[in-house]
Amino acid sequence: MSPFLAAEDLSMFGRDPWWLVVVKAVFCFAFLMVTVLFSIVWERKVVAWMQLRVGPNRHGPWGMLQSLADGIKLMLKEDVVVKRADKVVYILAPVVAAIPAFMAIAVIPFGPAGNEVSIFGHRTTMQLTDLPIAMLYILAVASVGIYGIVLAGWSSGSTYPLLGGLRSAAQMISYEIAMGAAFASVFLYSGSMSTSTIVEQQSDRWYILLLPVSFILYIVTMVGETNRAPFDMPESEGDLVGGFNTEYSSIKFALFMLAEYVNMVTVSAVATTLFLGGWRAPWPISGFWEGANHGWWPMLWFVVKVQLLLFFFIWLRGTLPRVRYDQLMKLGWKVLLPVSMVWLMLVATMRTLRNENYGFTDIALYVAGGLIAVLLISFVVDVFRDKAKKAEVPAEPAGFDPMAGGFPVPPLPGQELPPVPRRRSHRERELIVSGGVDTQSDGPRDGKEASDG
Repeated sequence: MSPFLAAEDLSMFGRDPWWLVVVKAVFCFAFLMVTVLFSIVWERKVVAWMQLRVGPNRHGPWGMLQSLADGIKLMLKEDVVVKRADKVVYILAPVVAAIPAFMAIAVIPFGPAGNEVSIFGHRTTMQLTDLPIAMLYILAVASVGIYGIVLAGWSSGSTYPLLGGLRSAAQMISYEIAMGAAFASVFLYSGSMSTSTIVEQQSDRWYILLLPVSFILYIVTMVGETNRAPFDMPESEGDLVGGFNTEYSSIKFALFMLAEYVNMVTVSAVATTLFLGGWRAPWPISGFWEGANHGWWPMLWFVVKVQLLLFFFIWLRGTLPRVRYDQLMKLGWKVLLPVSMVWLMLVATMRTLRNENYGFTDIALYVAGGLIAVLLISFVVDVFRDKAKKAEVPAEPAGFDPMAGGFPVPPLPGQELPPVPRRRSHRERELIVSGGVDTQSDGPRDGKEASDG
């Protein structure tokens, strides 16, 4: 059967007793929390290594308990509520930001659906649950989390948190569309939105090889979605003091930090599921070891891939500076969105030709012909645009009066300041005072000097 026509077999889900569902839910929560605690220490260690510093080395062996100590410290700090805040929304915002971050992990497979493991004598899958539209569920809960940031900025009653919240909303809108287009390419190839089915369809070849552009698009958008450097504009301390969480302290501030790192783990797990084969062992291992994808081993490969993507987050933070806000918007709307749309149409065309039983050579010729036609049209448009620019006569700069409104104003683009009279140099002023011969009056100062002349 063609992968495009594959149907989901979700009959193995929904058969667990209630207590086993609770155990699996607690495991998913614990997995996220432990990964977050480790990621915080790992980030500080890796960035310190990049900057030739030591990093945390006091709490626990090699400083591994530093993030746990920071969490306890934040919980014991004074919880300050600003006077102008909308208290209900102010308290609710961190909760709205944190809870959706934990929800997406429910549909991520840690192991094959057909390879059931034994937990307290019961056979079950290594996944909490799955849905025919599991990826739409992930997109939905990821979109809800942004409300927490926006409400935090609005409810604080302060200017800079409000600007940070608005930046986060604009950033989410700019990058969510390109992320959805990257997902759609995977849906076209796998024929399903179920996470377990998508991983099953990567048995022969991972989608990072079949859909490299989709993988690159998702990597860029997932960094923008999580508000991480170099796209951490909502928390830009250079111009917003601290962003949407400026007025938060104690456990509420800790919830925002927790939501950020949990979102990092979630998007890394989604990238692993969609493009890196999910729980499947890498090729060199799966090639000579038949049991690599059975038992509890798939969970190891899944965790290793997630940690590698988390290292990519840390690497970006230690390498790239923060972009400007206009560069952030330009990348989302003028680069990622057009590229994702063109790539999606290209993938859809290839899948349609494959379903019509066209050979690989014919598909390559059709795709190459379409790309050449687009490039030719773009070249012709650029040629005519350059000719039109050369034919334009430069307009005379508009006059500028710096005191037109009664107070000094700077010139607009295209306007020039009037020439400023040349000031006498220090040497000339000394000659004037001494009555030197090299100085000459610019003109008569009064009637007497005029008559003397």
